[in-house]
Amino acid sequence: MIINTRTPLILTLLLLVSAAGCTRGQSEASTSSPTPDVKPIEVSIATAEVREVPVSLGANGTFEATESSDLAPPAEGLVIATPVDVGASVKSGDVVVRLDDRDARLRLEQAKAVVDQAEASLRQAESRIGMGSGGAFEAVRVPEVQAAQAAYESAKAKTALSDADAARYAELFKSGDASRSVYEKYKSDADSARAQAEAAKQQYEAALNAARQGFQGVGSAQAALASARAQLAIAQKAVEDTIVRAPFAGQITARPVAVGEYVSRTSKLVTVVRSNPLKLQLQMPEAHTSRIRRGLQVMARVAAYPAEEFIGEVSAINPAISTDSRTLTVEVRFQNPQLKLQPGMFATATVQLEGKEEAVFVPQAAIATNAGLESAQVFLIEEGLARGRVVQLGEPANGMVRVLSGLSGGERVATKNIDKLYDGVAVNE
Repeated sequence: MIINTRTPLILTLLLLVSAAGCTRGQSEASTSSPTPDVKPIEVSIATAEVREVPVSLGANGTFEATESSDLAPPAEGLVIATPVDVGASVKSGDVVVRLDDRDARLRLEQAKAVVDQAEASLRQAESRIGMGSGGAFEAVRVPEVQAAQAAYESAKAKTALSDADAARYAELFKSGDASRSVYEKYKSDADSARAQAEAAKQQYEAALNAARQGFQGVGSAQAALASARAQLAIAQKAVEDTIVRAPFAGQITARPVAVGEYVSRTSKLVTVVRSNPLKLQLQMPEAHTSRIRRGLQVMARVAAYPAEEFIGEVSAINPAISTDSRTLTVEVRFQNPQLKLQPGMFATATVQLEGKEEAVFVPQAAIATNAGLESAQVFLIEEGLARGRVVQLGEPANGMVRVLSGLSGGERVATKNIDKLYDGVAVNE
């Protein structure tokens, strides 16, 4: 019998091929077996609302004091007291620095003595011409003038009588009823009376001139008194200049001098700022110039009080637009009775313009924020799937948040389990 030695080899190959086929079939069967489905995430749905809101503009700025004053001394001197420190609140007129006033007070006492002397000299000058203190001058009321006037009037009367007698005896002499000697006597008496009247007149005029000269002396005494009083006022001011007072109510932000330091008129003693109210300088775009006016309400927030909103109003508008930035400078005044706001604080402000505009709002619960990033997103629900949408947010109000960009209104957004959502995941409402 003839044995074919190739038969065992063929059988072996057939077995190997069969085994490989069985293994591949089992692998394919294992690969095509179904996997379990991912469970949809439970969500709640809200609709993005479109509302009419006042038109507003956002801007940033820094709070500034409405008034700031670096106080300098009115006169040079030695600092002897500093009643206030940095951070202290002061009222208008409060003492902030005292200078040595000993020399000034000595000059004040000297000036008072000069005034007293000038007043006494004036009273003497007035008494010499019969004037009362502060009375009006009338030369005819001076006693010497009155006596001279009376003597002159008497002399004139005597002259008139003598002239009449002389004239009468002249007629009698012509008619032969009186002798020449009698006539000559009366004529001589009349001439003597006229001479006496002329002398009395000259004495009266001299008395008037003396009274007028005396009044000029009163004028000189009055001028001397006025000069003395002016010097007294200067001396009084020199004493007052040793006390430096707050020009307005505010806070002390600097006090670079100390007791014992000698200061000049150019030295900076204290810095006082008025913090109530405060002003905020904002730069508004040129395009909105026609809509900015005084009295518009402005809301501001600062980092120190993130949950608090401060309300102010536009108090001044710069009439010129910056040619570099094409912006309009607007000043906003904020009442600050509790002094929460401080000069230098950075603020984010919103200016409420006139008119209305449409805005999109979603619930606060619909906002997902990315840790470490400034962006935010919401998840739109479309055909059972969540679709992420990056949005730009405005200010929150009453549980709702304004969406400045990213939504147009009417979109359905998730408000529950948003921390578990991602783009494309299945959801169950």
